[in-house]
Amino acid sequence: MKIQLITVGKLKEKYLKQGIQEYMKRLSTYAKVDIIEVPDEKAPENLSDAQATAIKDKEGTRIMGHIQPDTYVITLEIKGAMPTSEQLAQKLDTLATYGKSKIAFVIGGSLGLSEAIQQRSDYALSFSKMTFPHQLMRLVLLEQVYRAFRINRGEPYHK
Repeated sequence: MKIQLITVGKLKEKYLKQGIQEYMKRLSTYAKVDIIEVPDEKAPENLSDAQATAIKDKEGTRIMGHIQPDTYVITLEIKGAMPTSEQLAQKLDTLATYGKSKIAFVIGGSLGLSEAIQQRSDYALSFSKMTFPHQLMRLVLLEQVYRAFRINRGEPYHK
């Protein structure tokens, strides 16, 4: 399975980089995982709705440039489905079973995802009704994908 993690913005925090490197190493046993960072747009403090939409559209265009037509797209969205770890594992297993070997997880910028990206999404995923920093979500997502592979193979880790 080939997994892309497409994110908006650069990761700056050292502790998050270390955690992400650890899970990338662990995941290498199960899948080829690539992280693609697209530049974020600078946003003024007080944005109009039109300005926010324009920023999300520019970021969305950059994201879309990395998504192949045959890729199954999972977007991280506050209003997405909130599966358990076991249900996410089952989802990934089902995708693999039915020939969806390319999966892209998309994490938007601080303003969220463009309408075009939401429409391209095959599955909207949420980890909580709470809002998290998008940089932190990279680490949380990679941990959950790793957990899903372990669950699907009946290996110890998930408790």
